[in-house]
Order: sequence, then C-alpha cells, then structure tokens
Amino acid sequence: MKTIYLDNAATTPLLPEVIDAISSALANVYGNPSSIHHVGRKAKSLVETSRKNIAKHFNASSQEIIFTAGGSEADNLILRNAVTNLGVTTIISSKIEHHAVLHTMEHLRNEFDIVVNYVDLDESGTVNYAHLEQLLQVSDEKKLVSLMYVNNEIGNVLNLEKVSELCIANNALFHSDTVQGIGHFNIDVKQTPIDFFVASAHKFHGPKGVGFAYIKRGFGIHPILHGGEQERGARAGTENVHSILGMEKALEISCTNMKKESAYIQKLKNYFIDELKQNFEGIEFNGQSESETESSYTILNVRFPKEYAMLLFNLDLKGIAVSGGSACQSGSNMGSHVLHEILPEKEAIKTSVRFSFSKFNNIEELDYVVSSLKKLIN
Repeated sequence: MKTIYLDNAATTPLLPEVIDAISSALANVYGNPSSIHHVGRKAKSLVETSRKNIAKHFNASSQEIIFTAGGSEADNLILRNAVTNLGVTTIISSKIEHHAVLHTMEHLRNEFDIVVNYVDLDESGTVNYAHLEQLLQVSDEKKLVSLMYVNNEIGNVLNLEKVSELCIANNALFHSDTVQGIGHFNIDVKQTPIDFFVASAHKFHGPKGVGFAYIKRGFGIHPILHGGEQERGARAGTENVHSILGMEKALEISCTNMKKESAYIQKLKNYFIDELKQNFEGIEFNGQSESETESSYTILNVRFPKEYAMLLFNLDLKGIAVSGGSACQSGSNMGSHVLHEILPEKEAIKTSVRFSFSKFNNIEELDYVVSSLKKLIN
C-alpha cells in the first residue's frame, strides 16, 4: 500500500541532505562541546557556526539564538522568564494558541497570580486588532502579547508587523509561537522588531527534538533547566550536536528554496481546493485556510457537511495520513479547541480534516485523496 502523507503540519519528512548532515556528525563529531580538548572544541565550533548561520536567516545575532529541544520548550522558557524575570504581570493572548502557550499561561497564572486576557477573534479566527489595542491600553501594568504567527490547525497568518507596532506603541513585549512559520515565511527582526519567537526543526524537514528560541538582545534569561552553564547559562544540558547541525542544514535549504517551493505548494493547495469544491457539496473551509493571502500555503482545514466518525481511520486504511485537528491532541477525545472556539456547536461537531502539504506532495496524490473521499463519504 502506498502512503500519501498530508500531515506536514504535524511533522515533515527529513531531507536527504539533513540525514547526511546528521549521519556525518554522529560519526565524526562525538565530542562534548563543553570539553576543553580539541575533540570537544571541534563540536563547540560547529555548534557555534550553526548558531551564527541560523541567526543570519532572521537578520539576528548569534547571541540571540538559544538552542532547545523544540518549540514547546522554547515557549515555556520565554513565557516563564517574562513573568519571573522581566516583570510581566499581564499576558494578552488568544484562545486558539497552541497548548504549549495555553497550558503554560494557565500554570503561570496559578503559580504567580498573573492576569491573562484573551483578544477577540472573528468567526474565522482572525485577531481583532482594535480589541488588542484596547487590551494593551487598559492599564500601565507590564504586558506581554503572545500570539502565534501561523495557526497550526487552521493556518491563519498573524500580521506580525501590526502586532509589533501596537506592542512598541504601548510599551509591551511581543512573543510569537512561530513554529509553523519558520522555514516557510521570512522573518527579519530588523524590519519586524519582535522580542521573542520560537522554532522546531521537524516542521521544516529537520530532525525532531531540537529547536530554538529567539530572544532579543538585552533580556537576561534565567534557565528553566538547571545543572550546567550551556547556552550561555540559559539552558543546562549537553547540546544535541548532530540535531543542531541537521536543523541548520534544513533551515538553509528551506530558506534558499522558499520562493520556488512556496509557489509550488500553493498551486497544489489551490488545485485541491478546486477539486474538493467540484466533487463535494456542502463542504466548508475552517478559519482562513481557503485564503491565499490570509492563510499558510501549507495548511487546509476542511469541514464536511456532517459527522463521519470513522473518516480518519478509513483514510488511514487507504494509506492517507491526515489529522482531525492538532496532532498534539491526536490521543484526545476532546476534539479541536481551535474549532470549538471559532465555530458554532452544530458546525464544530461535523467532521473536519486538516490536510497539510509539503514539496514532496504532487497532483497525483491529491487526485487519489479525492477519489478515496468520494468512495468514503458520497
């Protein structure tokens, strides 16, 4: 049975060049970067070169990149430091953030009695920027805005520039979970002066278990993992050298080929939208995922006209890998918190499927998916 992989928002296949970089590092770069001998210094040099090369893609400095085990750890590091180290007493966010943000805010509120305010969203899940401005002006309390760049379920793209401007005008800090955006959209911190953002390598064809936090220079960051002075004291633990080198290679390839690959993937998505509309009556697209300008080209969230309890299972039997929401919740029977937030209950209970694309997909695969859906739901 062939596999049609359309769950790239959950994780992406490794690039061959990345596998080569990781394999070479595993074989040849076995030293501990904290060791002072030449074997350790070699590992340290390669890690620091990767840090510099990664920073260049964002017009940042290498000192502003902290390596982590992924986006969730990076979000935790930033949000906890905002409260415990940077004087933040109010966080402004939305109810459709990734749980790495939502659950962390909940723990911080319980532990430190901070205020968490949620910005209004429209029926498509788009941030009400006027309401955000109102929330920023409520008091003189130190505030952090935490809004994700690309929603992992419905693909909505945040206007980073607008939020940055509002935060600067109101003396607030700005953090964005950019996990779904890194490697797919350009971020220049000189043009968009965001304070904090995060990345996870496996979202752009790199290895799992490694990512980074961008923390603007000038913020002293206290570790949430204690034990060593790695990452300039911001994160204890021996660096994951081979994965860091793999992440560097994956980001280099993604950024170099971004324009060509984004155009290719957008054509695939547009074709799939047209095919779905032509073959299925009553389907809708959740959030802004149908939009070519307001959504990521990698994500399409489709709502079918009724509930099909076994649809994901039956698609899997045909070799088609997709999600019904966030893959991080795939073991939960609670459904998508994002869809429950933006849809009326009668719509939220219908079957929704998230299709997410990469450069490895093609038209023939999408035709097979449409053909399979016709057999399953018509």
